[in-house]
Amino acid sequence: NDIVYNKHATPEKFYIEACDDGANDVLVIDRVSTEMTLAGIKDIPPSGVTRPICGIMGTIRLVAGMYLIVITRKRKVGDLFGHTVWKALEFDVISYKKTILHLTDFQMQDNKAFLSMLRNVLNTDGFYFCTDYDLTHTQQRLSNTSPDFQEMSLLERADQRFMWNGNLLREITAQPELHKFAFPVIHGFIVMNPCCINGKVFEWILISRRSCFRAGVRYYVRGIDSEGHAANFVETEQIVQYNNARVSFVQTRGSMPFFWSQRPNLKYKPKPQISTDTNHMDGFRRHFESQVLIYGKQVILNLVNQKGSELPLEQAFAKMVNGMENGLIKYIAFDFHKECSKMRWHRLQILVDAVSDMQEEFGYFMVSSDGKVMSEQSGTFRSNCMDCLDRTNVIQSLLARRSLQSQLQRMGVLHVGQKIEEQADFEKIYKNAWADNANACAKQYAGTGALKTDFTRTGKRTHWGLVMDGWNSMIRYYKNNFSDGFRQDSIDLFLGNYTVDETDGLTPLHMQKDWKFLLLPVIMVVAFSMCIICLLMAGDTWTETLAYVLFWGMASALTAAVIVVNGREFVDAPKLVQKEKMD
Repeated sequence: NDIVYNKHATPEKFYIEACDDGANDVLVIDRVSTEMTLAGIKDIPPSGVTRPICGIMGTIRLVAGMYLIVITRKRKVGDLFGHTVWKALEFDVISYKKTILHLTDFQMQDNKAFLSMLRNVLNTDGFYFCTDYDLTHTQQRLSNTSPDFQEMSLLERADQRFMWNGNLLREITAQPELHKFAFPVIHGFIVMNPCCINGKVFEWILISRRSCFRAGVRYYVRGIDSEGHAANFVETEQIVQYNNARVSFVQTRGSMPFFWSQRPNLKYKPKPQISTDTNHMDGFRRHFESQVLIYGKQVILNLVNQKGSELPLEQAFAKMVNGMENGLIKYIAFDFHKECSKMRWHRLQILVDAVSDMQEEFGYFMVSSDGKVMSEQSGTFRSNCMDCLDRTNVIQSLLARRSLQSQLQRMGVLHVGQKIEEQADFEKIYKNAWADNANACAKQYAGTGALKTDFTRTGKRTHWGLVMDGWNSMIRYYKNNFSDGFRQDSIDLFLGNYTVDETDGLTPLHMQKDWKFLLLPVIMVVAFSMCIICLLMAGDTWTETLAYVLFWGMASALTAAVIVVNGREFVDAPKLVQKEKMD
């Protein structure tokens, strides 16, 4: 079921041909008028330059005109019910125009910047696709569909929340006859493992789908937007396939769904601010109404600290859930760091046990080997911490294991009284996959691997794990302050939150920094260097040395203080989209 495509290029046109049995249609893209049409194989001129590609990601307009984005390398992840799932590994961005000599120097710089933004997103690990199966929906959503839905092309029926190339495919989507040349690409994480317990072989699958609504990087995108879309929203589905029967258990994570921000300002942990001039309840209600509609009952697991700067957020969340007075939504706050302090990680069991009745009630989706729906999942756990990365992933892996325990017993893989924890081989696969899931989600949102994965991998918190967490925290600090503005711009360009207008003279990339702010770091470095030099090259008397050292030391401390006070001016802030999500 694998389709390979060929791309033939002539100076005037691109021809995309699906090398499929009996396929005669060719997608023709006019490089001058940018029109897309259908033609036959015989219309491909022999003079073209031909190369195989794995598929079309889409098209986008930059300063130099239109570009075609294609997938050039892929790796097989596994088979989902007979359909091959691929991970996209390499991409190519190809200009329709053959030269950029018509651009001014400024325009060339901008075009180069936009191209590197596109590559920044494409180089983020975690794009997956399937050419003949709908990866954007859970098993339960797919089973509750109408015959009309089954007839639709993958592009039409995809869940728009998880189709990361939706914006890039706008032109193709507008022409139904072209749909067969493209497919939805999701962003997140997929792992598929054949496993064996008691000599019974089953397939264990984990799929995380990252939402492309309100997508972005950690400190620039928090809370919700006016539509009720939460930042860092990820739907995670665990699937088991055994003897043609299959089960699925779904959980979600997402930022606390009200208006709050935490802009980088050079401090290690910027203080979160709850917006005071917006009506939180509108967006909050929208968020949960759509969650209930899609997933059923909601149990919120809020894992933030119940002291310090995180406490006001916890209190605001609790107050809003009460204010909604909706019986389908239950709120549980669990101070993860306090409960698990001093390496007491066994205390997480307290939370798992506390929600066990609700987990029983929600159940999971199950289809028997003869295709009959045996049970459905009637609610989901919506977990969050501050970033919805490290703490959240730990809790999700524990809840998923509890669900799996009951599923494998029901399917006859585990004997009565057997525990998953005792199956050493499977435990290893399970824990590593959940830790990899944490890493993928963290890289996509915070720019580095996850923290606390040593616990997820081994079930124990290790001292080496603490060292690695320190290292990752340091890299996160650097990226969040000095490269995340660019990453945010990249995502906004890719998803169409910002569109390039060729007729515009200057793009927002040319915002000039105030010269005062560029001067301060220079003064600080000079003063600090002088302080060290005075220490090393002592004066005639120790009082003279001390005076010099104090003077330069004070100068560097003062400039450092001014820099920190004006921290926001020094960080790398997004330039393209100045909308409500930024503040």
